[in-house]
Amino acid sequence: MPLQKTKLPSVTLPATLLSMTIASLPASADITKEVEDALNFYHYGSNGAVKMDLNYRWENVDQDKGSGGPKTANANTARLRLGFLTPTFHDFQAYAEYEGLYALQEDYNSTVNRRTQYSTIVDPDQSELNQFWLSYKGIADTLIKVGRQRIKFDDDRFIGNVGWRQMEQTFDSILITHNNQTLFGLTINAGYIDHVQNIAGRTEDMNSPILNLNYKVGDWGNLIGYGYWLDYREVENYSKSSQTYGLRFDGKSPQFFDTVNFVYTAEWSKQSDYADNPNHYQADRINLMSGLSAYNLTLQGAVEQLNGYGNNRVFQTPLGTNHAFQGWADLFLVTPANGIRDVFATASYKTMNDSLIFTGVYHDFYDDTGGVEYGSEWDFSILKKFGKHYSLLAKYANFNTENAAFTDTQKIWLQANVSF
Repeated sequence: MPLQKTKLPSVTLPATLLSMTIASLPASADITKEVEDALNFYHYGSNGAVKMDLNYRWENVDQDKGSGGPKTANANTARLRLGFLTPTFHDFQAYAEYEGLYALQEDYNSTVNRRTQYSTIVDPDQSELNQFWLSYKGIADTLIKVGRQRIKFDDDRFIGNVGWRQMEQTFDSILITHNNQTLFGLTINAGYIDHVQNIAGRTEDMNSPILNLNYKVGDWGNLIGYGYWLDYREVENYSKSSQTYGLRFDGKSPQFFDTVNFVYTAEWSKQSDYADNPNHYQADRINLMSGLSAYNLTLQGAVEQLNGYGNNRVFQTPLGTNHAFQGWADLFLVTPANGIRDVFATASYKTMNDSLIFTGVYHDFYDDTGGVEYGSEWDFSILKKFGKHYSLLAKYANFNTENAAFTDTQKIWLQANVSF
């Protein structure tokens, strides 16, 4: 059934804060330059920096109440990241970063605040040590990084920081990155994950080797091969243990007619149970996209399918930035028991030297056979950048369904960001 429109008074606070943010943006590039200079310093023959990222967001989640569902959620949250990057000294460098979120309005279920009468918004009011790592680059073409760090591979489908949420996901790990100069264009990422600090502030124990190989194929794109062996060590997480192998090619063609590029992705992955997972299964994933880009407009058509063969026997991506896939309403962060086929189209337009970006996406969701329809979704966003340090974002998602297993869901976001 159609969702009710959100009442306007609920956006009074975020609208006011966003207006204040716009009004407070530096009127002169000189002021911003002074801030940049103040946060960067020169010592031991190289640069260090103090890093700061302040993100305000209002998020509204309105779900169908016809079956006695949760109350409409409203989250007014402000998140601060504050980090210190040392200068490089004898090829060593270190970084420490605090991350804290304050909920100005907590009418939502953060999964840890016990407000289960509201719809879920996984932005808990808490603080944490977000990153704490030591790196070494004394070996030619190689960077070794040890400690709690952000890891992002490819499009973040399998390994990502879940950067959309206020409290991001980071990894206690060792990661070795080698850019091979003999085999031109080959980048090797090999690592081991010991713990995951997730977006709810919980730490999950695991013993997980990861491998990602990326080879640049001339001007046509990148050929990527990967293997991820996720071994969760806590009993309640055993069912998430899996081994995944895949091959991916993506990129865009050289330009023709002076303005036009083809864009494309072709990817296949195979996954099965691993380590102590009691559920024996094998499942495939297919990801195909093609489109055109011209005059700052990009049009794409795509399909992503994750197979499923019953509860806990589905293709899953527990360490991925899943918000970026299968609709921004986040109804399919966990793959349904019968899998999912997402057929979607995307249009994106950039203007004003890429400082203003409009995006629209339409999804049709089915089970992996295409015989059972889950629902459809419209997504829209407008991003305005003010130089490289300031931005405003408005974003909307609307999922509609006739399938009793799912719920009509509308989400609205307003966001302001300052980052140095």
